[in-house]
Amino acid sequence: MPFDVTGSPSGTTSPSSVRTAGPRCAKKRPFNIMSTDENPSAAPQSLPVQEPAKVLLLEGIHKSALKRFTDEGFQVETRSGGLGEDDLIKALAGVHLLGIRSKTRVTARVLENAPSLRAVGCFCIGTNQVDLVAANHSGVPVFNAPFSNTRSVAELMIAEIILLARQIGDRSREVHCGMWKKTATHCHEVRGKTLGVVGYGHIGQQLGVIAEALGMRVLYYDIMAKLPMGNNRALPTLNGLLEQADFVSLHVPETPETRNLINADAIAHMKKGACLLNASRGTVVDIHALAEALKSEHVGGAAIDVYPEEPEANGAAFETELQNLPNVILTPHIGGSTEEAQEAIGHEVSHSLAHFETSGATTGAVNFPRVDLPPRRGTHRLLNVHRNVPGVLRDVNQIVSDLDANINSQVLATDNNIGYLIIDMEKNVSMEVSRRIAALKTNIRTRVLY
Repeated sequence: MPFDVTGSPSGTTSPSSVRTAGPRCAKKRPFNIMSTDENPSAAPQSLPVQEPAKVLLLEGIHKSALKRFTDEGFQVETRSGGLGEDDLIKALAGVHLLGIRSKTRVTARVLENAPSLRAVGCFCIGTNQVDLVAANHSGVPVFNAPFSNTRSVAELMIAEIILLARQIGDRSREVHCGMWKKTATHCHEVRGKTLGVVGYGHIGQQLGVIAEALGMRVLYYDIMAKLPMGNNRALPTLNGLLEQADFVSLHVPETPETRNLINADAIAHMKKGACLLNASRGTVVDIHALAEALKSEHVGGAAIDVYPEEPEANGAAFETELQNLPNVILTPHIGGSTEEAQEAIGHEVSHSLAHFETSGATTGAVNFPRVDLPPRRGTHRLLNVHRNVPGVLRDVNQIVSDLDANINSQVLATDNNIGYLIIDMEKNVSMEVSRRIAALKTNIRTRVLY
């Protein structure tokens, strides 16, 4: 297991990128090195005896993740609910890997007070519950599951499009209340109707494919150029899409640009009687503007799964202006809440975290330079996160040269704030090299992985 030497997090700007790597070999797990009393320049140095990596899983994360971590030999603690900031800081004492869903907030204060934390896994698509900038500056990569719940969300959107087209929510509620109201007024087939997808990522593309199979015409808008699936067609502007779509489905991340993306002005551009669906982020829609449009019947229906403010626990009271409005389907953020999706998410994120912990790989991290260096047999692996300023690699190489160390493999990747360096080197000097690198003013954190 790793030996840590951690410095103080900070950041600056000086983007660059360098990558070199040795030949690929078969993956192997970290191993123990026998100790020696000889001169470190002449014999392998011993690594301190380390406890297994400690993992904290919150919010009822699927048991598939627990199995992966226990199979790796990690110590795992699970909790069914989320934690507030103070309780999370206490719970993270000695924890190396943290797994959360959407309720737990990993703030800059949490990161500052969790010196042993090495990585965070968001067992969902969104990562806005983590301060990604602070995590980056602290040398903590954050992983998520961008693919695993795609089908579940897309299927829910298809179901809600049909439910809205037939006003099933209202008819069901009426029958539950003892009222019989059989009518075809304002009820339609979805075949031949136009679906507008805002945000053409994994979910938007999957939704477009299924909708087209139902006979719908699919338009999409995205700020990036995307390859259309099937006969899906891109439009150059959001308003152009809103003016043509019978159903508008939102699949965008939470960013300053998407906040209140669907506001009163955008709603005014929608076709009269069109329906709005949102399973992306609650801040994307101006709820008051939507409620007013529903009351005026400019918008013919809505299916909302996410809200600007959501309860932190099941059973909590919840209010929204959209309650009790006609042809409105309200669900409690369940877009990806299927057993299949949660199992797949458990596998996906636990794999990323375990791969990072055992090899230093950051492939799939959302806030970190991405590196995946194959292991080299018979070496020690050193991981270093540092401020991205000129001269760091020079200083590191000078340390290696001064100790007459031989580097077997080395890879460096950077972003605007930090550099992430992996070095496979001879065993006889690895601990001394790590100590000297950790003493550099540019160091954020350094550890010998194995």
